[in-house]
Amino acid sequence: MPHKILFHPYVTEKTMFQMERENKLEFIVRREATKEEIKEAFEKLFEVKVKSVNTKITKIGKRAIIRLAEGYSAEEIGMRVGVF
Repeated sequence: MPHKILFHPYVTEKTMFQMERENKLEFIVRREATKEEIKEAFEKLFEVKVKSVNTKITKIGKRAIIRLAEGYSAEEIGMRVGVF
């Protein structure tokens, strides 16, 4: 049920920079989702390991900044979800 938690990537110039330099992706997520639920959904959907999840609530909804573990590429995931 990861699609009920993760909606779509949030793409800006800043998030592109984070993807390249810090191995992070930013997604719009369900407002009620916990960090642990977001981590599990992301790992199941993309078959990667997540190092950390930070969240923030904005006017457009809840955003999750997901840092991938060593050995996994945020840019590769970005290509798979159509960020590029």
